[in-house]
Amino acid sequence: MLQVFAQDLTIGQPSNVKISNLGMLISALVGTLLILSALLAFFFLILGGIQWITSGGDKAGMEAARNKITHAIVGLIIVGAAWAIMILIQNFLGITVIGGGINIPKPFNQ
Repeated sequence: MLQVFAQDLTIGQPSNVKISNLGMLISALVGTLLILSALLAFFFLILGGIQWITSGGDKAGMEAARNKITHAIVGLIIVGAAWAIMILIQNFLGITVIGGGINIPKPFNQ
């Protein structure tokens, strides 16, 4: 029976993957998602405003526009809260999530 120990097992990076730091990738994705979601919420806010203006006093049109504006504002609040939570995580836990990659403390010095 062949015994394999964890310290003897090495798994190399695939040759077609060019990502050298997973933390930087996750950090870039989080920042990009926050920016895209904020831009999307602003777009829906403007779209709701245009729909309100062009409704011409129609009750159903104004109600749809009001709902779109309300949902866009709630979306902006959620994006702002997500950003604030990421900043709190950075400050309290000592890890960097937004800007500079995710630096997770390691149990051993390598």
